[in-house]
Amino acid sequence: MSFLKEKEKFPEIKKIIAVASGKGGVGKSTVSVNLAYALAAKGYKTAIYDADIYGPSIPILFGLENSQPEVIQMGEEEKIIPALKDDIQVMSIGFFLNPEQPAIWRGPAASSYLKQFLMDTLWKDVDYLIIDLPPGTGDILLTLCQDIPLDGAIIVTTPQKLSLADVQKSVMMFKHKDINVPVLGVIENMSWFTPETHLDEKYFLFGEGGGRFLAERFETELLAQIPLFDGLCKASDK
Repeated sequence: MSFLKEKEKFPEIKKIIAVASGKGGVGKSTVSVNLAYALAAKGYKTAIYDADIYGPSIPILFGLENSQPEVIQMGEEEKIIPALKDDIQVMSIGFFLNPEQPAIWRGPAASSYLKQFLMDTLWKDVDYLIIDLPPGTGDILLTLCQDIPLDGAIIVTTPQKLSLADVQKSVMMFKHKDINVPVLGVIENMSWFTPETHLDEKYFLFGEGGGRFLAERFETELLAQIPLFDGLCKASDK
C-alpha cells in the first residue's frame, strides 16, 4: 500500500528541515535549538517547531517555560502567534500542556494535534523552519513525514552501537520510497567528554566512529561531532 498523498502547503515557509533520531536522549532537541541559532546568526529568518509531544523540551532550552502564545481569531479560524526569542519564532505543544502531568496520547490523536498546531501557527516570512521530531519511527513520525513537505532531514546519534541500531531505522524510514525525504547528514553528539578546565583532553565515553559509520553506510555526510562538556549542560539549563 502506498502512503503517497498531497502534502500540506506552507507558502510563508521556504525550507523545512527535520531533526530526527530513532532513539531518545541523544541530544536531538539541543541540536535543533543550536541549529536554529546558527541559521539566525547567518541572517536567515528562522523558526522552530517542537513536535516531540511526549517530551517537549524546546520551551526550556529557549527559556520560555512560562510563555503562553496568543491565540487570535482570523475569520472562522483560530491562529496561534508563535513565541519570539532572539528573533527566532518558537512553537511547542509544551506551551499548552501542564508540565506536571504526563502527556498520554494515542498515536492518531497525537499525529492530528501536532499537524494541526503546525498548520494553525501564524508563521511569518520563514527562511528555515526546524522541526524537532519525536524519537522512533512510529505513527506520529510517519504522519508528519507524509503530510509535511520536508526539504531534508538531519539525523542525530551518539557513537555507541545501541544508539546506531535505532538511528539506522530512522534513516531507512526517510529513504523509504513512500517518504523520500533527503537525508542531509549525520550529527554525532556526545562524541567525547572534555572537562571544562582541560579543553585539550578527550575521553571517548561512548566509543568512537559511530557517526562516521552511519554517514558512510547511507552515503551521506558527517556534519559535525559535538563533544560532551560541562558548560553545555549549564548553558542549556540557563
